[in-house]
Amino acid sequence: MTPLVERIRTAPPRLGAVRVVAVDGPSGSGKTVFARELAGALRASGSDVAVVPTDDFAIWDEPVQWWPRLVSGVLEPLRRGEPGRYRRVEWPDGEPVPGEWVTVDPPEVLVLEGVSAARRSAAGSLSMVVWVEVPDPALRLERAVARDGESTRPFLRRWQEFERDWFAADGTRSRADVRVHR
Repeated sequence: MTPLVERIRTAPPRLGAVRVVAVDGPSGSGKTVFARELAGALRASGSDVAVVPTDDFAIWDEPVQWWPRLVSGVLEPLRRGEPGRYRRVEWPDGEPVPGEWVTVDPPEVLVLEGVSAARRSAAGSLSMVVWVEVPDPALRLERAVARDGESTRPFLRRWQEFERDWFAADGTRSRADVRVHR
């Protein structure tokens, strides 16, 4: 992880003074675990790091349409050197509801983690794109079901179809600076 940490620490900030590292890839590939490990390694190297998961925004019926809330609530304030703020989506009883408010103080490095974090429309603000993938969709599905519960299986199947089409249209994988296979 040390070479990646050094690349990030020396990458130019592109969101005001913030270096944004987008950790993207299909669901069930280990993006959240990787982002947590990366944030820990960056902190150990002396960087101030914030992590914002796209799962705090996405719901089954709006897998990527929430992006303007992230831009206006987090990215634009951070670009100006101001704290960002957003209301996290929570899932009691398997239904999305508005959750707690989250404040994101301007960090040196923002790890933006989750499906569509590295979308083409954000490319100019990203210092680095990390693509995390388990190539086998069946294994990814089983990992996601193990994480989210058996009742989510039909939703996760639809999600996999959506993200396959999203990544193909967006060209996300081809724009990655680093590819991680888990």
